[in-house]
Amino acid sequence: MEAELNRLEAQLEQLIGMYAALRDENRDLRAQQAKLAAENRLLVSKIDLAAEKLEAVLGRLPQAQ
Repeated sequence: MEAELNRLEAQLEQLIGMYAALRDENRDLRAQQAKLAAENRLLVSKIDLAAEKLEAVLGRLPQAQ
């Protein structure tokens, strides 16, 4: 009986350790995801601005006939 309780205690400690590690990893991944989402929004904004500038330049080019 004592051996069974010790085994269960060891398993419980292992599960608690795994839970803590996964919780920390999840927190880190959420932070990374938020950072990448912000970076993506910035890049989309830059692409939109570049497209607008390109449209303006193309609009000033003479039409070929």
